[in-house]
Amino acid sequence: MNTVMTKRGRPTLTDEAQGTREAGFRSLDFSETALRIETRIGRELSFDAASMRRIETVRDVLDFFEDATRAA
Repeated sequence: MNTVMTKRGRPTLTDEAQGTREAGFRSLDFSETALRIETRIGRELSFDAASMRRIETVRDVLDFFEDATRAA
């Protein structure tokens, strides 16, 4: 996440409890983070739309990607 934030000229994320909107982490950032993870692990992630709708905080994003990489 911080790689994407830095690339876009935004501050790095330090508070996992902070809301994604307040942190400036947008849907495009989410997509780019997903693509970077897929490239790193060499496979496509499986996204569950219901769990994506529950994402509110930086920690939620991290948990989402941790779960998605385990399921892939």
